[in-house]
Amino acid sequence: MGRYVARRLLQMIPVFLGTTLLIFLMVYTLPGDPVRGLFGDKGVDPATLARLRHEHGLDQPILQQYWNYMTGIVLHFDFGNQIASGRPVTDVLGEAFPVTLRLAGMAFAIEIVVGIGLGTFAGLRAGRLTDNVVLVFTLLIISIPVFVLGFIIKTVFAFQLGWISPNVSNDAKWGELLAPAIVLGSLSLAYVARLTRTTMAENLRSDYMRTAIAKGLPKRRIVGVHLMRNSLIPVITFLGTDLGALMGGAVVTEGLFNVKGIGGTIYESIVKREGTTLVGLVTILVLVYLLMSLIVDLLYAVLDPRIRYA
Repeated sequence: MGRYVARRLLQMIPVFLGTTLLIFLMVYTLPGDPVRGLFGDKGVDPATLARLRHEHGLDQPILQQYWNYMTGIVLHFDFGNQIASGRPVTDVLGEAFPVTLRLAGMAFAIEIVVGIGLGTFAGLRAGRLTDNVVLVFTLLIISIPVFVLGFIIKTVFAFQLGWISPNVSNDAKWGELLAPAIVLGSLSLAYVARLTRTTMAENLRSDYMRTAIAKGLPKRRIVGVHLMRNSLIPVITFLGTDLGALMGGAVVTEGLFNVKGIGGTIYESIVKREGTTLVGLVTILVLVYLLMSLIVDLLYAVLDPRIRYA
């Protein structure tokens, strides 16, 4: 197991470098000049533009800029400074990531508990009324766009019933994040429920399940040990990649509920052409994806004893 983890960590290095290089090139080839954008519609002399570009290293070749960026991260954990405000990007990340991490964590917990619960409930009753109700319910959630669902929840529960606050405060308390977490995790919840239901319904007809039932094992052991462990492997695969997707895809949800997290920071960075901030945010998300991918691979061996990593 130790050798496998070490090998996977070494494999992550070229993946990380290649992904960040691609992102870096895409961001810095976007149209527009972030330095000229500092002056708006006002005119500025070329000497001032050249001086500011030199201060921020924008006059260097793109690969040299990438090398300086990666060197700063690896050696000093320095993501650079914002062009407009001059603030260190690490300060911006330190403010945005904890909020979105709490929001994504709540959405992730909701989709695990509710999604797997609904999928298990429907899978054990495949073909019955309860199974059809769950399938229709999840299909309805999948069919509704996230911004429409968020608008409905905000209108009904905030403006009409007054149960929640329409906007999240700057403190972003746990209770305030419940509604946006439900909106953020709703689509993934539906996919988890349908995926769990399908795999459980298929495994119920497997030979090893018939053998377990014929041996007279308790139903709790049959479902909890034999059925669940084999049925959750594809679900774990989906959940492993979904955490990063929840953090990166919170732009709409955070905009609806005025959450000061990654989504709003990414949007502002794109509008203001703050390349250093945008690349720094995406770099952290890449690390999250890589780490979750490793954790998912290790969980395979826990769920299925036939899988062993030499």
